[in-house]
Amino acid sequence: MRLLVVKLSSLGDVVQTLPVLHDIHAQFPQAKVDWVVEEAFAELVRQAPSVERVIPVAQRRWRRAPLARSTRGERNAAHAELRREAYDAVIDFQGLVKSAVVARQARLAPGGFTATYGNRSELCGYEWPVRYLLQRKVAMPLRIHAVARARLLAARALGYAVPEEAPVYPWTLDVPASPPRVLLAHGTTRTDNEWPAADWIALGRALTAQGFVVLLPQASAAESEFAVRVAGEIGAGAHALPRMGLPALLAVMRGCSGLVGVDSGVAHMGVALDLPVVEIFSQPRAWRAGPVGRPHQRSVGGEGAPGAAEVIAAWNGCWEARPVADVA
Repeated sequence: MRLLVVKLSSLGDVVQTLPVLHDIHAQFPQAKVDWVVEEAFAELVRQAPSVERVIPVAQRRWRRAPLARSTRGERNAAHAELRREAYDAVIDFQGLVKSAVVARQARLAPGGFTATYGNRSELCGYEWPVRYLLQRKVAMPLRIHAVARARLLAARALGYAVPEEAPVYPWTLDVPASPPRVLLAHGTTRTDNEWPAADWIALGRALTAQGFVVLLPQASAAESEFAVRVAGEIGAGAHALPRMGLPALLAVMRGCSGLVGVDSGVAHMGVALDLPVVEIFSQPRAWRAGPVGRPHQRSVGGEGAPGAAEVIAAWNGCWEARPVADVA
């Protein structure tokens, strides 16, 4: 069996779709799974050993110059890659017109089919025309966690029951560094997800007082300035990381002992690595995107941003609840 996953973006959504790989291979051990994804996340998906082939697309970049010769050439090359293999199932895990169009371009094996979400779920992206662009429309609950939604789509499309076990991600940890490091994932593309600098500083000082090294990543000039300023205010034991790509950041995170972050793709990466994680929410959407099912991973806030004291208390609880293997 050869399957094609279509999940283009964003970072957090791509990460939260990764558990379908384990589910599929648990049911179909010989399945070969390819994945279509935005070029910015292609190297990250390649870190999943169960993905046979990653097909990058650049829809975001192509939209800026749709008629350019280079754009046409890259589109044609991506289309050829989509047609290179014949698929028994092509599943659109995004539920948007742009992803459904990509799914339609893939070549199907005899008896093969395309599938996507059949309806909108609360706080989940969905565009109704996909119902008419792809062959099978899979009904979804109106209120469901993002990870559970992707797992349910795969299960119903391929005809198996969703496993009762917690989501299993394809990434693993290295031996944690000593002294233990905690990544503070402060960056976000949404201003309404930001957490105040004063609270990051208070959190960082509490962590360094407990013997943790604090790391602050950055992915833009504004984030760099913020990380350097906050690290300086925290003092000894806090470090602003240099700018790096997602695979390099994943490598850093594999040596960390925990993460505290706002609702963002990097925080979801911490959940995927099974680190102790506190995810900070400034809006009531933790039920849809926050960590679930593991006592060492918690969300705080919701109706509004939590204060530093609440986040510090949540971190202490996560650290105490971390798996026994990590305590030794």
